[in-house]
Amino acid sequence: MNTRIDQLLQQIRQLEEELRAELNQRSQVIGFTIRGKRVEFEKSIKKTHKKLKISLWRWLGVRPVNIITMPIIYAMIVPLLAIDLLVSFYQLSCFPIYRIKLVRRRDYIVLDRHHLHYLNFFERFHCIYCAYGNGVVAYIREILARTEQYFCPIKHARKVLGTHERYQYFIEYGDAESYHQRLQSYRDKLAEDS
Repeated sequence: MNTRIDQLLQQIRQLEEELRAELNQRSQVIGFTIRGKRVEFEKSIKKTHKKLKISLWRWLGVRPVNIITMPIIYAMIVPLLAIDLLVSFYQLSCFPIYRIKLVRRRDYIVLDRHHLHYLNFFERFHCIYCAYGNGVVAYIREILARTEQYFCPIKHARKVLGTHERYQYFIEYGDAESYHQRLQSYRDKLAEDS
């Protein structure tokens, strides 16, 4: 691969790591800690959050359109659950055969917003739904990215918006020589990837 591209990718990884560290420091300023899977706020913060919660009746009165569109929005749970189940089955049955390391769902589906005491029942429910939906999509994307890396790690001729992280390392479009030389190394890397 081009050394300039390698340098840029390394800089991106380093900046992402710095961003993660900075965001972790912000959590201390806001007043919460993470113990295992639980998020715990300082007592004074928790008390302030409870005071800021909007009551259900006031919330319903401010945004009646939310009630009208809820059945449409929440009907999406059916295809989300179905695709979550099917893609999980696909991964569990096929990845071991190809020696591809499994994608951990819990790294992508994170449900922790219900610990926020300033959210009322509907807001918490919305947060759980959105976190699940976006988590499932990210989980599926990683499974499909690993599948693509195994079977066809080739970039497209045209620019593609929103590519997954693995895509930047794929073989250039039309580079037949590299494809045949490097395909097995792409597959071998999947056994160790996390």
